[in-house]
Amino acid sequence: MKRAMISLMAATLLAGTAAAGEMVFTSWGGTTQEAQERAWAQGFEEETGAKVLMDGPTDYGKLKAMVESGNVTWDVVDVEMDFAIKAAKDGLLEPIDFSVVPKDDLDPRFTTDHAVGSFYYSFVLAWNNGAISQEPSSWTDMFDLERFPGKRTFYKWSAPGVIEIALLADGVPPEELYPLDLDRAFKKLDTIKSEIIWWSGGAQSQQLIASGEAAFGQLWNGRVFALQQEGADVGMSWNQNMTAADVLVVPKGAKNKDLGMKFLAVATSPTAQAKFAEESGYAPINTAAKAEMPEDVVQYLPDAHVEGQIDLDMTYWAEHRDEIAERWYAWQAQ
Repeated sequence: MKRAMISLMAATLLAGTAAAGEMVFTSWGGTTQEAQERAWAQGFEEETGAKVLMDGPTDYGKLKAMVESGNVTWDVVDVEMDFAIKAAKDGLLEPIDFSVVPKDDLDPRFTTDHAVGSFYYSFVLAWNNGAISQEPSSWTDMFDLERFPGKRTFYKWSAPGVIEIALLADGVPPEELYPLDLDRAFKKLDTIKSEIIWWSGGAQSQQLIASGEAAFGQLWNGRVFALQQEGADVGMSWNQNMTAADVLVVPKGAKNKDLGMKFLAVATSPTAQAKFAEESGYAPINTAAKAEMPEDVVQYLPDAHVEGQIDLDMTYWAEHRDEIAERWYAWQAQ
């Protein structure tokens, strides 16, 4: 009898473990993913009993290959919004189950049928104080090698940001950025190409600026915030900060889609979004989150710096991503 009871208890425990399961969350690495793990994954594990396995960095080619091969090992992925728009059109994403993921308080700018906001960020001009003789104040300064000598770092991938920076530095008014004048942008980038160090992920961008290997750079505001919190001697300017959002998606054919939807529900909740914003310096996409945040944190968020702010056009980029990418990578290889 006792043996039977023990067997029954063991079977129940095993069944519970199987039911709880595990899922894979993929993001960009570094301090951002560490904050996501603490703010989202830990709460999800406590709430559901399921385990979150962290992977990364996000790789669009890998995601597409997984879906096309039918061997999807990622369940939730943090991606840029323009990619999500295009990926949804290409059939690479599962639709969001809004019966599981509460939608009412989610910022509609960053919510689609196939994606929910992860965080709202700005590209800002950052620099290493020990590697400069004077502080830059605008994107134009990034292209002035005489007054501001030294290496500068930009985002490596074909994505919103660098082309807009080049056009702004060349005198294009923010309201006239789109459609992008690629000829003009590449001509401007040619003037500093030999001084550019490309960063492919947020952690690398931090290392380049913190070490002084790059004197100046285009960084995500949260990465600069993290460096400053750690005591690094770096500065930043909100002048013409360029805003966009990362979003969370579930790849088509994800093996743990149901757990993925539950993860999205936790990650986009007011409490989880507030906790992540406090740690990262990125703005929450749940409109109820700020009520749970101290004012001294809110002042460091992108939406506290809207004067002169420029919204990157994600829809334009989604429509033109492939043609821009072809020219972008050919130019980098020259």
